[in-house]
Amino acid sequence: MTTRTRQRPAALLLTPAAEARIALLMARAPEDAIGVKLSTPRRGCSGLAYSVDYVASADPLDERIETAGGSFFVDAGSILYLIGSTMDWREDDFTAGFVFENPNAKGSCGCGESFMV
Repeated sequence: MTTRTRQRPAALLLTPAAEARIALLMARAPEDAIGVKLSTPRRGCSGLAYSVDYVASADPLDERIETAGGSFFVDAGSILYLIGSTMDWREDDFTAGFVFENPNAKGSCGCGESFMV
């Protein structure tokens, strides 16, 4: 009997624009940065917020997604809130930032700063 293993899909889908922004961030990263990490700290009026920061060391429990521009990590404690989400980078005349389509979010605050599950 032959056993096959299939690659597990990423917990989060990155759009080409998000991957390009990660590449730009890594090109400007501090010397000790090994990647960019997404987490969902408790913040804002709805409870959780999205936070993207440089990371200097890999946590073995974090989800690691390899992109053309570098490693992208998703905080292990945030995975359950983010499974099935899409992360995009959007820019216009007035704002620029990562935008999340999260099927797990049950609501968000009026300003869009935070969300609840």
